[in-house]
Amino acid sequence: MSPATMPSPELFFSTLNAYQSTAVLRSAVELEIFTAIAEGNTTPRAIADRVKASEKGVRVICDYLVVLGFLTKNDNAYGLTQDSAIFLDKRSPAYMGGITSFILSPALKDNFADLTPAVRKGGTVAGQGTMEPDHPVWREFARAMVPLVAMPAEMIAKLLGSESGASWKVLDIAAGHGIFGITIARQNPNAQITALDWGAVLDVAKENAQKAGVADRVKMLPGSAFEVEFGAGYDIVLLTNFLHHFDAPTCETLLRKVNAALKPVGRVATLEFIPNEDRVSPPIAAMFSLMMLGSTEHGDAYTFSELERMFANAGFSRSELHPLPGPQSVVVSYK
Repeated sequence: MSPATMPSPELFFSTLNAYQSTAVLRSAVELEIFTAIAEGNTTPRAIADRVKASEKGVRVICDYLVVLGFLTKNDNAYGLTQDSAIFLDKRSPAYMGGITSFILSPALKDNFADLTPAVRKGGTVAGQGTMEPDHPVWREFARAMVPLVAMPAEMIAKLLGSESGASWKVLDIAAGHGIFGITIARQNPNAQITALDWGAVLDVAKENAQKAGVADRVKMLPGSAFEVEFGAGYDIVLLTNFLHHFDAPTCETLLRKVNAALKPVGRVATLEFIPNEDRVSPPIAAMFSLMMLGSTEHGDAYTFSELERMFANAGFSRSELHPLPGPQSVVVSYK
C-alpha cells in the first residue's frame, strides 16, 4: 500500500480542531489583520505594530491563515488572496467581516455546543430556536448581512426584469435588511415595495431604504408572515432565505397564502441554499441542512425537486431553477 492510499487520521484530527480555524478567522477580523496587510504591512513586525499585538501572536495567526488559504506567504512577507482582498479588507465595498457577529452569535453557535440531542430529536432542543417570535438575532442578522446579499439582490432584480420599468407591486417576505426589495426599487422607479418582518427588524430596512433614496416607495408591514394579511394584487413576491426554516407542510401553507396574494401572472422569487438531489453537493448548500437541524425545530435545506413540489402543491403552474455565483440559487415560480 502506497503512502497516498494508507489510512490516515488527519481528517479526524483536523475536524476535531476545526473550532480553532473559526477562532483564528474571528481574531483576524477583530484585529483587522487583513486590512493591515492591504495597507502594505506585510511582515509580522509591521502587522503587529499596526494591529497593536505581539509579533509572535501575529506570526502564528498569519501562518495559520496561510494554511487555511486566506493569506499567501513569500519569504517573511504575507499577502492577501483575491478573495481576502475583496471580502476581508475593511476598505473594500464588499467587506464581509461584520458577518462574524451574526454567524458566531450565541443565538446560533450555542445550538451546536451539544448537537447529539438535536440529532436524536431531528431539530433544535432550544424551544423554537431562532423561530421564536421577534427573536433578537434577526435584527443583528439584518445589520450584518448587507454585504453578503448585495450581489444576489442585484442578480435577482435583473433576473425578474426590474429594469423594464413596469409598474410593479412587490411583497418582500421576511425582508430583514430590506435589500432585495430596495434593489428592485432602485432598478425600477415604478416599483412599490411592501417589506414584511418583525417590527424591530424593519427599523433596519427603513434605514437602508432611506440610504438608498427609495424610502417613499417602501412600506413597512410588521408581524408574522403566517398571520399578517398581505393584501392582494402583487406582481412579485420575494421569499429570500425563509422557507428553509420550516418543514414542507408549513412551507406549503405559506405558499398557498402567497399564491392568493399574487396577480394571475404573478411570480415568486425564492432564494435558498439548494443542494443537488444527492444532498451532499455542492458542499456549502449541502451542509446548510446542519445549520437548520441545530437552530430550528423543523427546518432543512431543500432540493429543487422538493421546492418544485411544494410550489406545485400550493397551486403554482411551474418553477425554474437559476443558479447564482456562490452557494445559493433562485427559484422563480409562476402562478
